[in-house]
Amino acid sequence: MHVTPPLPLLKRVTPGAWTVAAWWGGLVFTFLVRIRLPGEVEPGTMAAAQFFRWDGLTNLAVATAVALYGGALLRRRPIAALWLVMTGSVLACLPLGVGAIPLAQYLAVDVAVCFIAAGGARRTGIAALAGALTVLAGYLTTRLLFGWPVGLSAELAVAMTVVIAWLIGHSVRQAREHAATLIAKATVQAATDERLRISRELHDTVAHSISVIALQAGAARRVIDTQPGRASQALDEIETVGRETLAGLRRMLGALRHSQEDRPHDVAEPHPAPGLADLDRLAAATTAAGVRVEVRRRGEPYRLPPEIDISAYRIVQEAVTNVVRHAGTGSCRVSVEYGDGELAIEVLDDGHGPRRASGGGYGLVGMRERVSLLHGTFSAGPRPGGGFRVAARLPLTASPTAAVR
Repeated sequence: MHVTPPLPLLKRVTPGAWTVAAWWGGLVFTFLVRIRLPGEVEPGTMAAAQFFRWDGLTNLAVATAVALYGGALLRRRPIAALWLVMTGSVLACLPLGVGAIPLAQYLAVDVAVCFIAAGGARRTGIAALAGALTVLAGYLTTRLLFGWPVGLSAELAVAMTVVIAWLIGHSVRQAREHAATLIAKATVQAATDERLRISRELHDTVAHSISVIALQAGAARRVIDTQPGRASQALDEIETVGRETLAGLRRMLGALRHSQEDRPHDVAEPHPAPGLADLDRLAAATTAAGVRVEVRRRGEPYRLPPEIDISAYRIVQEAVTNVVRHAGTGSCRVSVEYGDGELAIEVLDDGHGPRRASGGGYGLVGMRERVSLLHGTFSAGPRPGGGFRVAARLPLTASPTAAVR
């Protein structure tokens, strides 16, 4: 079961809500600078005659309604929402008696442009920037045509804030795209490396099986006339090893790289490949390193196909290694359940990290890739009560052949 940590509080606020908040902030600022605050001799900005009249307040109310509606549409129809917010900004300027759109009235537009540039396509962000600058230029042009005074310097400052807002949003979008590209490349590279590791282990398994088959076949040929019983026993062993090897090939060969680096056939493996039978030794070594590992087994152990045995061991090994490196705890529990038709693995700890189920590291990606190649299921994530959990279920394609003694 995947546990997704909650988003930070500010991350939960939608772009539309930020835009609406910016509008209300600008509106409050507009009123505050036009009244005499404590300690002031006179207001910071003189209000126009119609500002506090019913017609001016009605105009501000209509402008606010238009801007709020634009904020509600920002996620679904960003360009249309931006034009609504800009319309509200222009309407809000009418009762102010100003020669340029003030920054307070255009603050919501800046926020909307930033979010559009950050969350939309590049073309959409450029269209938002062009629209915001066009409205500023259109407001000044209209006043000039009517012979009214304009505040060109103030409007240039507002235009600069629009450009800065667009640059911030554009940079956020580029950073997100770059991070997504890096994660994708890291995932592909991790999968490639893991396939190469699994291919080497599979090669070792196949080479060992073929060697056993060759030896047993030679022994059977030599004694088939004189000792038929021993020949029959050798043939039984050949059949068992051959079935196990073919099951592993069917399961994994299609997913492995074709251009793998084969180990020379004349170089023998110095030690046999590890498996679940080596868990106690892994637990002892980890305990000696300072983290106590408790191994629990459920069900009657049986002989596993080599590729499942190796992969199960590697998954446990990687999970325990993560506990030692990141969990900050003194113990963990490894559970292995031998079920009917599947093997279940679970590694639990009560530490404080890592807090996310996935990231830029290769450990969890490699474990997930191993399980995927075996057509199993995998999950990893923080536990609700604290700590971390890694779990995998590996299906068995054939019935157990013999009990482990």
